[in-house]
Amino acid sequence: MTRYLAIFLGTPEARQASGWDALDEATRKAREREGIAAWKQWMADHQAHLVEGGSPLGKTKRVDKGGVSDTKNGMAAWVVVEADSHDAAARMFEGHPHFTIFPGESIEVMECLQIPTGD
Repeated sequence: MTRYLAIFLGTPEARQASGWDALDEATRKAREREGIAAWKQWMADHQAHLVEGGSPLGKTKRVDKGGVSDTKNGMAAWVVVEADSHDAAARMFEGHPHFTIFPGESIEVMECLQIPTGD
């Protein structure tokens, strides 16, 4: 089977459009509990395909020729799965709580390629 990296994406604009921040605290906390439970269930349902359970992602630093600076991007979390095909890997994330309960925007799934050996 092939390994695939899934990156969970979200933007402040998508969060605002979802109305997440406009929820009263009790409703938001209830939705968070529901989302965490659904995420754990997704992990359990796909345990046979999970290579790395991943994690949420924090603040970002950019490193380039000019040095190190603060930056922002839409990456919120990651996970690595194994599947028979790219389509099969992507289909695992259909209906994921990242965007059905939480205000996430999308999940991008890409194949993890082998490092060229130079031979």
